[in-house]
Amino acid sequence: MVRANGAVSLRELARVVQTSEVTVRRDVRALEAEGLLDRRHGGAVLPGGFSREPGYPQKTHLAAVEKSAIADLAASLVEEGDAIVVGAGTTTQELARRLARVPGLTVVTNSLLVAQALAHANRVEVVMTGGTLRGSNYALVGSGAEQSLAGLRVTKAFLSGSGLTAERGLSTANMLSASVDRALVQAANEVIVLADHTKLGADSMFQTVATEAITRLVTDEHAAAEDPTARELDALADCGVRIEVARLGLAVDSGPAHQPPGPRRPAPPPGLAAPGAPLPGPRRPAPHPGLPPAARLAERIR
Repeated sequence: MVRANGAVSLRELARVVQTSEVTVRRDVRALEAEGLLDRRHGGAVLPGGFSREPGYPQKTHLAAVEKSAIADLAASLVEEGDAIVVGAGTTTQELARRLARVPGLTVVTNSLLVAQALAHANRVEVVMTGGTLRGSNYALVGSGAEQSLAGLRVTKAFLSGSGLTAERGLSTANMLSASVDRALVQAANEVIVLADHTKLGADSMFQTVATEAITRLVTDEHAAAEDPTARELDALADCGVRIEVARLGLAVDSGPAHQPPGPRRPAPPPGLAAPGAPLPGPRRPAPHPGLPPAARLAERIR
């Protein structure tokens, strides 16, 4: 599965082999010791240090529940009348499905999948970039796409990628895709990264957004519950990134929906950040020494 997809989550492996995630995690450690794969937070990738980009069919099945929850929360950050840019990816495609009912919204995108999700939204204006079609992810790339974004100014950019680390920021496996994503970032006042727990701690060849340029990260609750990914979230928060954690129980599998921001968001379970609650960086008091990373993250959130 790892060879076919480039990356796979522990949850997906456990489902396919019909065993527990604890057993899968132990087996992945053994395979890593033999040099057959590299562990990543919440999953595994091909050995070699950098994760390669899986194709669109594989991406749609990887962390699907988590992507749905992330899209629900990200949609609540969009307000009536906003002008936004949305990059390519299966997570941003899920977001687009939920933006169809936001009145007066303008969406600029290089993704055919995002445009298709909004094609019948009467109150949403969709603007496509130019460029050359990259068939593996149905995105427009190249100089034509970048030039069409020159001089553009919008309120928010929503981006995904292959990996996210505090040290390097958001990265992707394709140079042309990274270049267009950088142009999307230049057009926005606020940069919002959508990344499920399998992407946290993973690195890829081409940097898309440096950590200091990321305003918010929207991720899923598994990222805050496990020590390795909690450490990465803690480091991102120290860099000034606002962390927003989506509850998986609230995920909506299909159909557009818009949840306006505000106090109507449901309360999170104990130990998780409330959706929309920021985790600022060094200005927070230091967590208690000796606590494991997940507990330290929860301490900072409270």
